[in-house]
Amino acid sequence: MTVLEPGVPAPLGASVTKDGVNFALFSAHGEKVELCLFSADGQRETARLVLPGRSGDIWHGFAPGLAAGQLYGYRVHGPYEPRAGHRFNPNKLLLDPYARSLHGALIPHVANYGYHRSKDDLSFDRRDNAAFVPKGRVLAPLPPLDGSPPRTPWTRTVLYEAHLRGLTRRHPQVPPAWRGTFAGLASPVVIEHLTSLGVSVIELMPVHPFADERHLADRGLRNYWGYNSYNFFAVMPRYLSSGDINEARRAIAALHDAGIEVILDVVYNHSGEGDEWGPTLSFRGLDNASYYRLAEERRFYVNDAGCGNSLRLEHPAVRQMVVDSLAWWAAEMGVDGFRFDLASTLARENGVFLPEAAFFKDIARQPALARLKLIAEPWDIGPNGYQLGHFPPGWAEWNDRYRDALRRFWRGDGGLLGELATRIAGSSDFFPRRGPSASINYITAHDGFTLADLVSYEHKHNQANGEGNRDGTEHNYSWNCGVEGPSDEPEVRALRARQQRNLLASLLLSHGVPMLLAGDEAGRSQKGNNNAYCQDNETSWIDWAGRDEALAAFTRQVIALRRDIFASDPPPDPDAIVWRHPGGRKMTPNDWHDPAGRAFVVQLTPDVLLLLNAGAQAVGFALPPGDWRLVLDTGEAKHEGAQVWLTCHSLVVMTRGRSDDG
Repeated sequence: MTVLEPGVPAPLGASVTKDGVNFALFSAHGEKVELCLFSADGQRETARLVLPGRSGDIWHGFAPGLAAGQLYGYRVHGPYEPRAGHRFNPNKLLLDPYARSLHGALIPHVANYGYHRSKDDLSFDRRDNAAFVPKGRVLAPLPPLDGSPPRTPWTRTVLYEAHLRGLTRRHPQVPPAWRGTFAGLASPVVIEHLTSLGVSVIELMPVHPFADERHLADRGLRNYWGYNSYNFFAVMPRYLSSGDINEARRAIAALHDAGIEVILDVVYNHSGEGDEWGPTLSFRGLDNASYYRLAEERRFYVNDAGCGNSLRLEHPAVRQMVVDSLAWWAAEMGVDGFRFDLASTLARENGVFLPEAAFFKDIARQPALARLKLIAEPWDIGPNGYQLGHFPPGWAEWNDRYRDALRRFWRGDGGLLGELATRIAGSSDFFPRRGPSASINYITAHDGFTLADLVSYEHKHNQANGEGNRDGTEHNYSWNCGVEGPSDEPEVRALRARQQRNLLASLLLSHGVPMLLAGDEAGRSQKGNNNAYCQDNETSWIDWAGRDEALAAFTRQVIALRRDIFASDPPPDPDAIVWRHPGGRKMTPNDWHDPAGRAFVVQLTPDVLLLLNAGAQAVGFALPPGDWRLVLDTGEAKHEGAQVWLTCHSLVVMTRGRSDDG
C-alpha cells in the first residue's frame, strides 16, 4: 500500500529519485489536493492519496517505492464559485501541468465539464471523468543529449514551417507506422528532402498535447493545427509512433546531424480549456483564478487570444511554468528556438502590452534561452494588440506587412513600389535598431492560402469546415490568373506557375529571414481552403506523389542563390541597395508612389541585380555598365547587350561575371 510522506516543494511535477517519486503541484486557492494513481493501462484508479505537505502555494508529497512509468492525476478540492472565479471540482481528474509524458487520449465527453452540460456553467457536475482524460506518466530522468546543434546565424537562416503529421502522412517512402509522427520526420527520405532543398530550420506547428474544440467534436471534426494546448511539456501522443518521448529527441538529433535546426511553435497565450463553457482538464480545476485572466465579472474570461481564455502570465507561478517549459524543451529535448503564437498576449500586464514585460525579462535572465531563436507572432485580438516592431532585442517577428506587400505587388496592384522597396530591404521602418534579421518574411503560412492556391483562387472555399464559409480571412490579396480554381487552360497554368516562381524568388532574395510553408515548393493545394485548421485529411497533408518537381527544383536553385548572395560576412548592407527605374535612372520619391508603377530594378549588391515586372505587358530594362549575365528567369526574358526584356509577370536575376549555371 502506497503511503505519502511530506516530500519537498521543488521541483514541480513528478520527480524520480532512487527511493521513490516526489510530487509537487501549485494551487493557491485549493483546500485539499489528492494524488490519484492508476493501473498500467490507465483504466483503474488504484489509490487516492492526500498530498500531506504544503509550502506556501505548493502542495507536495513523496511516494516511497514508486517508479518511472507510474500513471497519475490530481483531484483538487476547493470552492465551486464561478462568480468569484473559482471552479474547483474534485470529481474531475486533472492533468499535472508539469507532466512530461501522457498515457491515453483526451476523449470528448460530457463528464469532462465541471458544470452540467444540460444546465449552465454555474451548475455543478458530479460525474467522474477519469475514463475520458489522459493521465500523466512519471518520466525517468533522460540521458544526456548527443551531438551539438548547428547554431545557424540568422543571416544564413531559411525557415520551413511544417505540420509534423501533414508532412509525412502521405509520403510513400516513409514506413506506414511512422507516417505523421516524429519517427517519420526523422526518416532519411524526409531529411534528404530538407537538406537538398537547402532550408536550415524546420519550424514545427504545435506538438504539445491539444484539445479538440467543442464545436469541432460536435460536428465530427478535430483540431488539426494544434493551437489549443492543455499541457506544455509532453508530446501529443499521436505524434509518437512508439509512445516514447525519446522518439522526439532522436528526431531532433537526426535533424541536427543533417545541419537543420528545430523550432517549436508554442501556444502559451491560452489553453485548450476554452471559455466558461469549456471542459475542466487541468488549469481550470487546479486554480482557475490564478491561471487565467478573469474579467471584471469573474465568472467570465479575458479573451485577448480569441480562443476563449488568456493565460495569466502576470502571475509568477504561471510565468514560471512557461519558462520551465521552454527550458525543458531546450535543455532536455534539444530544440533550437520557439515561435510564440499570439505573442502580444504573453506580454500583457494589467491588460496592456509592455515591451519590458516580466515575461521578456525572465527569458533574458536565462542565457540558455536568450541565445535561442525566439520568434513572435506580434499580435493578438485584444486592445492595441498589433505590436509589429515592438518586441525586445534578440527577438524576431513574423512580418505580415511583408506578406501583404509582396502579394499585392505580384497580383498587379499599382502604387506599391515604395512599400515593396522597404520590405525587400528588411523593413527598417519596423526594425530600425534590430536590423533585417528581426523580420521573418513570408508569403504564405499555415493560416491562409497555400502558394498554389494564392495564384488559383480569389475567394476562400471553406465549406468543408462546417461554418458556412464564414471562417477564414477575406483579405487574401490573391489573384486566380483569370479562372477560379483548377484550370486546364495552358495559358492560365503557365501564368500560375510563373507567379509562384515570382513570389518564391522575391521572398528568398529579400533582406530579412525567409520562411517557406511546407509543400509550397511542391505545389500543394488545399482546394481554396484558407483556414484548414480542422482538416486532418488529404486537404492538408502534402501529396508527395503529385508534387511539382519543376517548382521544387526552382526553389532549390533560388535558395542556393540566396546562400551565395547573403552568406558573406558581413552580409550585404540593405542601405547600400540602389533602386532604379527600368530605363536605368535612379528612383525618385515620385516613382515610389506612381500608381502605374509595376516594374523596377533592385541592385542588391554591386554585382547582383533583381529585375521585377508585375505588369501585364513586357518591359525593357536598361542594365548598368558591366558584364551582366542572366542566372535566374521566371519567364522568357531576352538579354541583348545592355538591355533585358522581361515578359509580363516575371522576374530576372542578373549577376556580374558569373556563368548561366551559377
